Amino acid sequence: MRLRLPDDAATQDLGRRLAAKARPGDALLLEGPLGAGKSTLARAFIRALLRDERLTVPSPTFTLVQSYTTPEGLEIWHYDLWRLDGPSGLEELGWDEAQAGIVLVEWPDRLGPLTPRHALRLTLSHDGAGRMIDMSGDERWFDAS
Repeated sequence: MRLRLPDDAATQDLGRRLAAKARPGDALLLEGPLGAGKSTLARAFIRALLRDERLTVPSPTFTLVQSYTTPEGLEIWHYDLWRLDGPSGLEELGWDEAQAGIVLVEWPDRLGPLTPRHALRLTLSHDGAGRMIDMSGDERWFDAS
């Protein structure tokens, strides 16, 4: 599926809609160049699941991972693997534990063989003042419900 997102508000809306469909064990892989909207989408997704639109959601660029717990006790793990050379450091970052929750991964090419087969893959790219997003994954992400 391909969508044009004209601005940050549309990107945030998509993040909220995806959060409404998310369930334990899900992985969302966010690909695209710097500034394409990966963090914007991830922040909206996390805020929606935590039901707090004002929540500060820092980019995990330097910490590599940030984790959150929903009011229902579900763990959300937000990874930014830009600084990793490959999957060897993921064990130290709680990767195995994270699989029971919901995982968002920026720069998922660093996962190598640890890439979840069932993941929703989102590829964002610049498109004028907005962005394009290509999404592939299980059909449940794309139904209208």
